[in-house]
Amino acid sequence: MAPYTSSLAEALAPDLLERFDRYVRIDTQSERDRTRSPSTPGQLELAAVLARELSEIGLTDAAVDDNGYVTATLPASGDGDAATVIGLVAHMDTSPDAPGAGVVPQVHRDYDGAVIELPRNGTTLDPETEPHLASRAGHDIVTASGDTLLGADDKAGVAEIMAAVAHLHAHPELPRPTIRICFTPDEEIGEGATLFDVEAFGARCAYTIDGSSLGELQDETFSALEATITVTGVDVHPGLATGILVNAARVAGRIVAALPQDRLTPETTSGREGFIHVFELTGDAGTARIRAILRDFDDDLLAGHAELLRSTAQAVVDATPGAAMTIEIVEQYPNMRAHLEPFPEVLEHAVAALRAEGLEPLREPIRGGTDGSRLSAVGLPTPNIFTGGHAYHSPREWASLQDMAAAAAVIVHLAAAWARQ
Repeated sequence: MAPYTSSLAEALAPDLLERFDRYVRIDTQSERDRTRSPSTPGQLELAAVLARELSEIGLTDAAVDDNGYVTATLPASGDGDAATVIGLVAHMDTSPDAPGAGVVPQVHRDYDGAVIELPRNGTTLDPETEPHLASRAGHDIVTASGDTLLGADDKAGVAEIMAAVAHLHAHPELPRPTIRICFTPDEEIGEGATLFDVEAFGARCAYTIDGSSLGELQDETFSALEATITVTGVDVHPGLATGILVNAARVAGRIVAALPQDRLTPETTSGREGFIHVFELTGDAGTARIRAILRDFDDDLLAGHAELLRSTAQAVVDATPGAAMTIEIVEQYPNMRAHLEPFPEVLEHAVAALRAEGLEPLREPIRGGTDGSRLSAVGLPTPNIFTGGHAYHSPREWASLQDMAAAAAVIVHLAAAWARQ
C-alpha cells in the first residue's frame, strides 16, 4: 500500500473517509436556471447534516442561513492570534452534467494499477486514458458504481475541511488563528458566491478546497461568460409550409455547425487556450435556444469569443429570410489573479502549508472556476487548494484517499502558518 504523505495525513484518513462516504450518498445536484437558493432540496439536507456535525465537533455557532449557506467559527487556540481570521470554503452541490442520485461509493484498496471495472453500466477507469490514475498504484481509490458521478467535486473538499476542523478542535495545543468555515450551494451553476455575505463572514482571506491533483495551489482561473441565443422562425402546418415555414430548430443547428470545429472547443484546447462550448440546444420549428459557455484567461480574448459567437449567429440568421434572433451574454465569474496579487501573504502561507506536508506546490491555472473567483473580486482574496479528486462531472470520477488525507493535513498546516505569522 502506498504510504501517506505524513503521519498526520494517515491519522486523519479514517475520519475523512467516513465523512466523505456519508456526504456523497446525499443527492445535492444543482439545477440550472435556479429560482431559489439553493436550487435543489438535497443541498439543504446536506447543509443540515454539516451544521449538526460542526456543532457536535464543538463549534457553537454552526448554522444554516435562509439561502442554504452553512457557516461556523473555530476560535483561535491559546497560541494563535484571535484577531487574525481566515476562511475555509467548499461547495455542497454536485454538477448537473452527469447523474447524481443514488451514489454508491466503492473503495478499491491498495489499487493494483490495472483497469478498474465498476459494477454498473460497463464503466471502466483505464490508467492509459487517466494519467493521474496510472501514478496512484498502491493508493486506496474511491469511485462511484459506474452510473453516477462520485461527488468528489466538491464533497472531498467538504470532508477534508470537516476532518481538519475536528482535528484542530480536538487538539487545542496546535496553533491556529480564528477560522471561519462556509459551505456554499450551487457553485456548479456559477451561483455559489452570489449570496455569500463577505462582510458577515469577517475573514481577511479564504481558501477554497476545490482543486484536483496533489499539491495544487491555484491563483488563476478562467474568466467566464454564458451566452443564450434565442432563434425565432415562422411556424406553420408542414402540409402547407411551402414558401412559408422558417424552421427555427434548423437555423439553430446551422449556427452551431458554423462555429469553429477544429479550434475554440473544449476538446481541441488545453493549457491557456479558451473556448466556446455549446452545452444545450433545444427547441422546435417556432423557437429554438442555444446555450453556451465562453472561457479564457485573457479578458480581451474572451470578448473576442463573444463577438465571434454573436457575428456567426447573426450571419446565419441574416441569410435566412423570416428568421430572427436575440442574444444575451452575462458574466459568470472573473479571473481571480489580479484580485489576489495585492495580497501575496495569502499565497505565501499556503505554500508554507504545502511544504510542511512535504509537497512542492503545483502552480497551474484552473481551466474552470471556483467560488474564489467571485469572492476574490469582491474583496475576499481566495485561492484554491487541491482535494485529490479527478475526472470530475462524469461517472468515471475518482479520488485517492491518500491524496485527500494530504489535503486535510495541509489545512492543519495552513492554520499553523497563519498562527505563526
